[in-house]
Amino acid sequence: MTKVTIIDIAKSLKITPSTVSRALSDDPRVKESTREAVKAKAKELGYQRNVLASSFRRGVTNTVGIIVPRINRAFFSSIIGAAENVLGESGYNILICQSNEHEAEEQKAIKALINSRVAGIMISHSAETTSSKNISELDTLGIKLVQFDRVFHGLPGSIVINDDFNGAYNATKNLIDNGYKRIGALVGYMDTEAFLARYRGYRLALQDAGIPYDDSIVYRDTIVRENGYECADKAIDAGCDALYSSGDFSALGAMECARDRGLSIPKDFGIVGTANENFTAIINPSLSSVDQNPSEIGRKAAEEMLKLINGESTGRELTVATHLIVRQSSTR
Repeated sequence: MTKVTIIDIAKSLKITPSTVSRALSDDPRVKESTREAVKAKAKELGYQRNVLASSFRRGVTNTVGIIVPRINRAFFSSIIGAAENVLGESGYNILICQSNEHEAEEQKAIKALINSRVAGIMISHSAETTSSKNISELDTLGIKLVQFDRVFHGLPGSIVINDDFNGAYNATKNLIDNGYKRIGALVGYMDTEAFLARYRGYRLALQDAGIPYDDSIVYRDTIVRENGYECADKAIDAGCDALYSSGDFSALGAMECARDRGLSIPKDFGIVGTANENFTAIINPSLSSVDQNPSEIGRKAAEEMLKLINGESTGRELTVATHLIVRQSSTR
């Protein structure tokens, strides 16, 4: 079957190929009626845009960069997989980078992607990144930006985030509903909006239940297994009978600590994590966790990137719902 070209569309409509090209790119110099006619004819004839050729004309490649804090987290790998599916269907390749939670490595990855002439960058920021300075120049370079999960507001481009507040609220409420009285929290990095939202959700759940807030049993900067163990040890000494954790790995560390302290989970000590990592359903006891729908985040983030690249959007903010998966660790 012969491939349909811009010239074929131009001949059918008796207009110039350059007009067809501009119309397909939504150039405002072409009348709206002509643009609509061109797109309709392109669809009728089965025209498929040559993304690679178009990309080189614009001085960029048909590649999108994705930067995540850690590739080996199920949450981020699911986002990458979903994004790759969406972008691949539109002729784009992806370059994957990880910051390992370090701002310097994030900055290095951004520079590498800029030098690779990517069409856009999708990014979830590292724990150390406390400002948007690393990505503030992307718009001036013509590189489209989509931030997801850990984001900064006020920049050109789109944002895709979780409903972290309600996720933490529901997780804490689950512990309250199961009769736990002194509930501490492993809340992560307070410079990061996602973790701050989870902290606020935890606080409101306590408030709504009439449980006094105690800052001495709120443990910050805890997102890894080792931190979870250390902080759980302190929480148990402080009389806690449960912990809400803003991450599953810190929750895993807390479970190990409770076990080593001779406590039975969930009888003596309850725990709820966040992210629904792969291990949560198979450990014993299984870990209750807030599922963040990472595939939906990846799909929406990639769709937003394509809209930005194609001039169909100037950017917006989207929120993806979370849902609590109740397992053994919080069910008395």
